[in-house]
Amino acid sequence: MTTDTPIRPLAVTPPSTDPAPPLVMRLARDFGADWVDETSVSEWTAREGNRVVLLAGDAVRFPEGQDVAAVLPELMKVFPGRFEVAVVPRDSEDAVARRYGSQRWPSLLFFRSGQYVTAIAGMQDWDVYLQGVDAALRMPPSRPPTIGIPVVSNGKPADSSGGCH
Repeated sequence: MTTDTPIRPLAVTPPSTDPAPPLVMRLARDFGADWVDETSVSEWTAREGNRVVLLAGDAVRFPEGQDVAAVLPELMKVFPGRFEVAVVPRDSEDAVARRYGSQRWPSLLFFRSGQYVTAIAGMQDWDVYLQGVDAALRMPPSRPPTIGIPVVSNGKPADSSGGCH
């Protein structure tokens, strides 16, 4: 979502020793993506509206991350003003990925007003992206894959039996 007064970056600079690949840099330079790292991602995702964090991965090991970085501006055009984008410097990607349970590169992590919604992992066909992004913008928040272990009592989820004792 956009507001009348743009809130701009929590300004994390890409690392100078391991610069972000050109297409990731282009997202920030030409398409207004913010830079976030493991310390600023929570504050950035807590802002109102839909937010997407790109974990592109190492450009040599995961070249499709650059393809996702190239497709993301096109998705922004199809869903104008529906979400804000952030990119993560390479040296922070592992920590952000662990935090939200992302185990595949590249990944788009979706958030709404501070809550995790879902992820789209890997490079996808255009139609798959359109359906996935549309669904992510409409679905309710969910639990990131790494947070919490369901409590089971006597083989039943704790909330169905009235408690875990």
